[in-house]
Amino acid sequence: MAKQNSAFMMPLTVSADLAVVVGKGPMPRSEVVKKLWVYIKGKNLQDPKNKRNIVADPALKKVFGGKAVVNMFEMTKLVSVHLSK
Repeated sequence: MAKQNSAFMMPLTVSADLAVVVGKGPMPRSEVVKKLWVYIKGKNLQDPKNKRNIVADPALKKVFGGKAVVNMFEMTKLVSVHLSK
């Protein structure tokens, strides 16, 4: 039986701004990222010329610290601020 990485699967508290996008927590970081991508793709927020960039709507701007465009790698760093133990 495979051993789970408990730190990776640990439920985290989701901030109010992030909860608007992904729903109320607690939830593991992996689930938050999945729900973020569902939201981004559902609202067609990826830059059509460069799919690595996300064009923020008003809800995501709050999560992204006011930035209008972020790349997918920067997104995970910005979302971390909205998660706590």
